[in-house]
Amino acid sequence: MRTFVAAKVHGMRVTGKSLHYNGSQTIPVSVMRAAGILPYEQVHCLNMSNGARWVTYAVPGPDTVCSLNGAAARQGEVGDELIFITYQAAAAFPGAKVIFCDGNRPARSLDYDSDAYAVVPALDLDQLDCVGARTQ
Repeated sequence: MRTFVAAKVHGMRVTGKSLHYNGSQTIPVSVMRAAGILPYEQVHCLNMSNGARWVTYAVPGPDTVCSLNGAAARQGEVGDELIFITYQAAAAFPGAKVIFCDGNRPARSLDYDSDAYAVVPALDLDQLDCVGARTQ
């Protein structure tokens, strides 16, 4: 089995922090539904503003609310831009959903299905030049 992206959410902005909450990441329920993220599902959180990454679980919240809770409250500030990613185990890529947010609401989505990518044969590294182009 391999691990593949199941869902990815771009453009969320931190609206609050709660250090003494017992952990998790509050995500607007509308965003969770759009991305197919279930309550208490593991999510990987990436802070585009400072480079921090952490793993926690998703808790549904009110529209536009994106709160860093528990120890994760130390990973960012109000206004920071976040990306959330969930993963799935499968033998081959089963597809994924990517959500782009505006104002912490789903604005558009892309669905990548397993047929969207052609299988590319492995490259022999000896046949590549220093910039990654095939040599003759």
